[in-house]
Amino acid sequence: MSTETGKVVVYRSMSLDGFITGPDDDMDWIFDHVASDAPWLAEIAATTGAMLIGRRSHEVGSRMEANKSRGSAAADEGYPFSGPVFVLTHEPPDLPEPNVTFLSGDLREAVATALAAAGGKNLEILGADVASQCLRLGLVDEVMVYVLPLLLGDGTRFSAPGLPRIDLEPISSTRVDSVNVLRFRVRK
Repeated sequence: MSTETGKVVVYRSMSLDGFITGPDDDMDWIFDHVASDAPWLAEIAATTGAMLIGRRSHEVGSRMEANKSRGSAAADEGYPFSGPVFVLTHEPPDLPEPNVTFLSGDLREAVATALAAAGGKNLEILGADVASQCLRLGLVDEVMVYVLPLLLGDGTRFSAPGLPRIDLEPISSTRVDSVNVLRFRVRK
């Protein structure tokens, strides 16, 4: 699904036991290990041209921002990304949100729309269900996982149930502070 330069990439912060959120969609634990001003996050944000996010992930992020959770207390403290954000949903909200485009319908069309808006940069996929759907349809080029040194025991798993086997080719493995950054190419 990639363009000449932009790829479709699933990004995940994950506990060692495979959870991307804790119970009740808690994500504050991420900020115990990843500083929002980490240079490697800025590098990733610079290669990202657009995001496609699931509705639930968007709502969790909005709640975190509204509650002023760590890492989102001010606009300049969060992930340093400034491109277009697309939210995939079956039910778009009645009132539009600034800087967010809600998409419904065919997932392939949503990915193509968001990838085109990325302007030759990568399309970042967030949300367990959306990422699993994209992987299932063969739309993902790479997976990048930030494995954090903790066990959550419960929460939202890395992928939604029912994902078939998908073979990955390791590209790189890097340790940055206490985070292991794993990058894989999806074998097609």
